[in-house]
Amino acid sequence: MTIERVFSGIQPTGNLHLGNYLGAIVNFVKMQDSHNCIYCVVDLHAITVPVAVWGGPDALRRNIREVTAAFIAAGIDPKKQIIFNQSQVAEHSELAWVLNCIARLGWLNRMTQFKEKAGKDRENVSVGLYDYPVLMASDILVYRATHVPVGEDQKQHVELTRDIAQKFNNDFAESIAAQGFGEAFFPLPEPVITGPATRVMSLRDGTKKMSKSDPSDYSRINLSDDADAIAQKIRKAKTDSEPLPSEEQGLEARPEADNLVGIFAALAGKPKPEVLREFGGSQFSEFKSNLVDLAVAKLSPITTEMKKLSADQAYIDAVLADGSERARAIAAETMTGVKDIVGLIRKR
Repeated sequence: MTIERVFSGIQPTGNLHLGNYLGAIVNFVKMQDSHNCIYCVVDLHAITVPVAVWGGPDALRRNIREVTAAFIAAGIDPKKQIIFNQSQVAEHSELAWVLNCIARLGWLNRMTQFKEKAGKDRENVSVGLYDYPVLMASDILVYRATHVPVGEDQKQHVELTRDIAQKFNNDFAESIAAQGFGEAFFPLPEPVITGPATRVMSLRDGTKKMSKSDPSDYSRINLSDDADAIAQKIRKAKTDSEPLPSEEQGLEARPEADNLVGIFAALAGKPKPEVLREFGGSQFSEFKSNLVDLAVAKLSPITTEMKKLSADQAYIDAVLADGSERARAIAAETMTGVKDIVGLIRKR
C-alpha cells in the first residue's frame, strides 16, 4: 500500500521573499497537519548556475541555514516532520543517474524553465541547469512521495516526474512484480497548487514573477525585511490610477492591482472577492496602508524568529543532521528497491 507522503523544497540562493512564503512555505505548514512531510533545502540545485549567482561557499552555507530557519519560523515542526539539506543524502544523486537513463532528451527540451533561465546563451549554461528537472524528479521519487506542493511555475517539472516514474514502472514491470512490489514501484506524484497566491508577482512589474534575482530590491518583500522596509516597498509598489474594483473581473488587464489584491487575500486568508467587497472603490493609497499593516503583522514575527534561529548555528545544524538521518533511511530503502529492480548488484 502506498503511504501518502509530501515532498517539496526551496533553493538556498539568498533573499527568501514573500513569493517563497505565500507560494510554498504556507502550504508546507498547512500540509504537515494531514501528511507525512519531507521538506528539503535543495542545495544541489542552487549550484547549477554560475558561482557569482549563488555567491560561493560561505554564502551557500549561510543561505542553507537561513532557509532552514525560515521553515521553522513559519511553523514547520522539525521533530514531527523532516527538514534537511539535499546534499547530505547521497541517494538523491544516485537515483538521478538511474532516472537520467530513463528520461528522454525530447522531454527535457520541452522544459520552459530551462529556456527562460538559459536565455539566448544556451550553449554556455551548465549541464546541471539543463538536467535540473531530472534531479528534481529524483528528489521526489527517492521518497516515493505522492504529493508535491509547488508554485504554478514548477507544475511542468512535476508532470515530467510523473512521466519518468511511469516509464520506469513500464520498463521494469516484470522485475517490479518479481521483486514483490506489485504493479508499480514509484507512485505518480500529484502537484499541489493551492491558495490565492500561487504565483506572486513583482511589486515593480505585475507581469513578472517576484524573484530574488531581480536587480531591484523594491521588486520584492524579503523575509528578512523589517517593518519600515516592508512599508516603504508596498507604498512604492507600482499601481495604476483607477480605484480598486468591487468584483474580480475588474482586475483583468490590471496586473499590478491583481497582484496586490492577491497578496492581501493570501496574507488575510480570504478569497479575492471578499477583499474586493471590502475595498472596492478605494484608492490605492488607502488599500496600501491596510496592506502594510497586514503584511507587517503577519511577517514581522516570522522575521524576528528567523533571525533568532539563524543566530543559533549549532541548533540549525543539529536540525539538518537529524533530518538528513531520517531522510536517508527512507531514501536508502528506495535505492535498495531500485537496484534490485534494475539488476544492479549490491553489497550484501
